[in-house]
Amino acid sequence: MSGALQRPAVVSRVSDLIGRTPLLELAATETGSRLLLKLEMYNPTGTAKIRMARAMIDAAEAAGELRPGGRIVESTSGNTGLGLAVIAAERGYTFTAVVDHHACADKLRGMQALGTELVYVVDDGTAELATAAREELAEDMAHGRDNTVFTEQHNNPANDVGYFPVAHELHEALDGKIDVLIGAVGTGGALCGTGRELSRLVSGFTVIGVEPKGSIAFGGPAHDYHQSGTGTPEGAEIGALVDFDLIDEGVKVGDVEAFATCRAVARTGLLIGGSAGGVVHEALTRLPALPPGTTMVALVNDGGEKYMDTVFNDEWMRDRGLLDAEAERNIDELLTKLRGNR
Repeated sequence: MSGALQRPAVVSRVSDLIGRTPLLELAATETGSRLLLKLEMYNPTGTAKIRMARAMIDAAEAAGELRPGGRIVESTSGNTGLGLAVIAAERGYTFTAVVDHHACADKLRGMQALGTELVYVVDDGTAELATAAREELAEDMAHGRDNTVFTEQHNNPANDVGYFPVAHELHEALDGKIDVLIGAVGTGGALCGTGRELSRLVSGFTVIGVEPKGSIAFGGPAHDYHQSGTGTPEGAEIGALVDFDLIDEGVKVGDVEAFATCRAVARTGLLIGGSAGGVVHEALTRLPALPPGTTMVALVNDGGEKYMDTVFNDEWMRDRGLLDAEAERNIDELLTKLRGNR
């Protein structure tokens, strides 16, 4: 296996384990096209976002904005917060996460276990997504305070830079053979950061962005959605890192299809998160029509272990009208057919 995917035998910090995540061939066609999943859940905290968490803190330190004993403040639905919690713990910072009850409970519990102070933007238990309110409160909490940084992930250039290593890992592992890069669009950092750096290494590949139906980055209509940690809800500004010139095509996948895909993929032995389900759904449905010999890489930004109470809970799914046996069966059948070609 390529050296890019090999981790050192012994490290001295948890953050030294970031990166060098594996690629899994999930499906293939009779014409030699294949879908590879970049399994970012093999980073510490089970998510890609620890990559950009470290990069944002590195940048704040380099700029002199964050010094020993300082405080980090961020608005987060969970995965960015988990990454910042690890970096804060390693470097002796205090971390305050501004959250809402839309986040998966396991992510919130994980941040607390790592020493994070949680501040709820609404504290009545309402499970609505409150991105704009979170951002405003986080900014207010950091404003004017010495040695305190609001990392502002949606507009922080270091978010983008944090994913540059993904491009190098893909390039090395695949010897430059990448035709399609597909990923979720939330802050825009993961897909656009990877795509921007990859364009320096590889030419002629297509970038496809996926957001939930109800998100507004690729147009309306806006409505509530249950895929956490992705998309741009109504009332929130599209992040500065979403590069529409870089993204060749933006598509939307509904919660039913995304979560049905998570549940179907789980029956192959792999647990993926809710927004990753949307990405994999779009990738699987496109794969059969791709030109022969196409290599498509899907960024799987977190695993499914944090979603046992939601995506993988029949009662939770049923209560929200998201449990759809036919949708799962369709993905099961497509997976069975395509996996037989590997």
